[in-house]
Amino acid sequence: MISQSLGTILIADDQTDIREALALVLRAEGFATIAAASPAEASLLLDAGGIDALLLDLNFSTDTTSGEEGLRLLASVKTTHPSLPVVVLTGWGSIDLAVRALRVGAADFIEKPWENTRLITVLRNQLTLFRTRGTSAALTQAAQGDVIGVSPAMRQVLSTVAKIAPAEVPVLITGESGTGKGLIARHIAAQSRRAEKPFVTLDLGAVPETLIESELFGHVRGAFTDARTDRIGRFEIADEGILFLDEIGNASLATQARLLSVLEDGLITRVGEARPRRVNVRIIAASNADLHQLIDTGHFRRDLLFRLNTVELALPPLRARGDDVLLLAAHYLALFASRHGRTVTDFAPDALAALATHRWPGNVRELAHVIERAVLLADGSIITPSLLRLVPAQDTPLERMTLGQVERYLIQRTLTDVGGDVEAAARRLGLSRSAFYRRLAQLRT
Repeated sequence: MISQSLGTILIADDQTDIREALALVLRAEGFATIAAASPAEASLLLDAGGIDALLLDLNFSTDTTSGEEGLRLLASVKTTHPSLPVVVLTGWGSIDLAVRALRVGAADFIEKPWENTRLITVLRNQLTLFRTRGTSAALTQAAQGDVIGVSPAMRQVLSTVAKIAPAEVPVLITGESGTGKGLIARHIAAQSRRAEKPFVTLDLGAVPETLIESELFGHVRGAFTDARTDRIGRFEIADEGILFLDEIGNASLATQARLLSVLEDGLITRVGEARPRRVNVRIIAASNADLHQLIDTGHFRRDLLFRLNTVELALPPLRARGDDVLLLAAHYLALFASRHGRTVTDFAPDALAALATHRWPGNVRELAHVIERAVLLADGSIITPSLLRLVPAQDTPLERMTLGQVERYLIQRTLTDVGGDVEAAARRLGLSRSAFYRRLAQLRT
């Protein structure tokens, strides 16, 4: 499912100018806002529902210094809405008051005057945690085949899929290994007019060249050594349905010529047989290789590419999908805990930070493997950073990195060295907590 906004934030503050300033900042970032001028009004709005997070000032007009009024409201909210993220605001810079709020149940605190980047980062993180912990039904549906994605990059992909899935046209899906090309292919099939027909797959990189024609088109008895019986190929199996040709860039030029012929006239011929057979198959192809580059080097046919890419979907790498990382992590946590009969239920905050800042060179496939291993190795119910075993990639020597690449590497390396402890990482890098959070936010964009 794809949400239309980042979430609705209830701003509880007795100062009109503060409420309006916060609303302007949050709305500019895509949040919806509702305002309350008193604890009583805030309680009524919360009971009405539709609130995703509470931004709560601890000091109201009847008690402007101690924060007791705000703390009482916080305690009440955590009783009636225990899973709701509450971020507290305090204008007095009191660490003791902030600690009291955290003990009562606040998710985080922000000091006035606030920094916009820090404010947005905290709210984004808390909303992501809230959704990953509180949408078990959605995650169950996702485990049955739906695509999980709320990031702008995935919204664009899924919007395109919704438009082209019902059309009877070939689709080419491109993207790095592990980005979920097969999952998107099935998602297209599920929304197509052929949803109830066969969905057949063939990885062209996994079949020896000597057997590829037989796999695609079938063979008759005696066509070659070991052909002891007639066998139909993937095209005939997929008749009236969809054939997903994975890693199309690995197909030889001879295979490409046969595929082009089938796409042009809809006829296939089994190996060892003269009589052609007509098939009605919609093709979805996928490749992690640059097919245009393969054309330039003479390894891929330009005319075949034109036949395959009536619509081309370029899947974003996981590192470009923002909060999708944590949504997917929660999905795989629930999936693998159930599959292996484990009682692991959540991630430690520092583990979430490690997941959010990792570069994921193996994309969603790597994430799934990391979570499954952590679930299997966990002794308790919480996954800690050490269980993730994330090591930042250093494909480029430090002396050849850009300033941004060096900063990313140092932050990831430091988080790994301190076991994902954000506070310790900030101290080691000589950064304030707010400055470190700003850099974390930049890494996730």
